[in-house]
Amino acid sequence: MNIMLGKCTPEEESIIEKALTITYSLKGITMDDDNVQGKEMPLMKDFYSVLETIDGSRSLLQRLEKYVSGVFAGMFSEPTNINLSDGLVVFSVRDLDDILRPVAMYILLGYVWNVTRSSQRKRILVVDEAWNIMQYADSAKFLHGLVKRARKYGLGITTITQDVEDFMSNQYGKAIVTNSSIQLLLKQSPASIDSLQNTFKLTDQEKFILLNC
Repeated sequence: MNIMLGKCTPEEESIIEKALTITYSLKGITMDDDNVQGKEMPLMKDFYSVLETIDGSRSLLQRLEKYVSGVFAGMFSEPTNINLSDGLVVFSVRDLDDILRPVAMYILLGYVWNVTRSSQRKRILVVDEAWNIMQYADSAKFLHGLVKRARKYGLGITTITQDVEDFMSNQYGKAIVTNSSIQLLLKQSPASIDSLQNTFKLTDQEKFILLNC
């Protein structure tokens, strides 16, 4: 919600938590459920309807409306209609509006993580244009946690970005890069080379190579 709606105040976060709890309970799903197999999952419009009944939610409703019945409704308002059981699955966010990409990538990573934990086997997750996720603290923190825990569940993660400076601009991006077992650097721009040299402890000769290769 922080990614979709912008940073929420503590009061708004409290309202969201209350509304989410009610939304799921109306579908017969509570925090005590260990297995929700066969139960109907609530949709964004169900959450919106519950928010309408809670005092102090006007600002949240105004910001959420575009995802429920407005310009972005088609992406988030219905259950998925895609078969996700194939051996190779590619989620393309190329044609998404810029404002939707971080939201969609966060949701996709959450889906992959749930699948990884529920049926363990060796998998590879490749996150292209990973700088999109690093724009927001919540999604950056999620990807960082995913990278830290993935190996335990047989998941290998590769992150790819053209904008290394954007990726490295927060603590989570730096931690992901420095903890990777393999790092592949291609030609770099002069604007980002000093940051890279410091992070990867590059020699001046290596720095020169990356600028001119």
